[in-house]
Amino acid sequence: MQHALVIGASGGIGRAISAELEARGWRVTGLSRSADGLDVTDAASVTAHLSKLEGPFQRIIIATGALEIGNHRPEKALKHITPEAMAAQFALNATGPALVLAHTARLLPRDEAAVVATLSARVGSIGDNQIGGWHSYRAAKAAVNQIIRGAAIELSRTHKRAACVALHPGTVATKFTEKYLGRHPAVSAEQAAKRLLDVMDSLGPEQTGQFFDYAGKPVPW
Repeated sequence: MQHALVIGASGGIGRAISAELEARGWRVTGLSRSADGLDVTDAASVTAHLSKLEGPFQRIIIATGALEIGNHRPEKALKHITPEAMAAQFALNATGPALVLAHTARLLPRDEAAVVATLSARVGSIGDNQIGGWHSYRAAKAAVNQIIRGAAIELSRTHKRAACVALHPGTVATKFTEKYLGRHPAVSAEQAAKRLLDVMDSLGPEQTGQFFDYAGKPVPW
């Protein structure tokens, strides 16, 4: 039985991904802040939780992140940017996945196919940005895309059959997006999970270091 690790397993998408993996016959290890006390923004917490795992994991999925953190809302204009909001976005949406990715080399198999996928967002695409706004969130997602690219290069030196990618899940109907669902077509977390796992199943080392949407189409950096 293949083994998957889901970081952020108690969130809307993370929970759905875990359930769909189990339905497909995978064994799933899930970690989250609410269920396990994992704080991805704290290096000591990440090390304490991930160092207990043995693996190997043929899938490592980082499904953490937030659009609104505390009282901070997405900025509509540059004048709304605050250092506190931007720091919070980078801590959760960029530094958090980076701290997890630092442990993946030990947890992945070296001699078989594997996928490391971090949930990103199309709004983190610099090339696709046509309307501006949401500056801190966009910047944090652009940053995590760069981290994923660098992680893929590093992993390719030791894990020749692994793919390390960023994935855009689309607009998903969860607490994460409930205030914004009227602006874009949304899908259920369950449907998003199925689409994302189908994309992961299609990936090989040739796709490592790339950014894909829920349909498997490349997203510009």
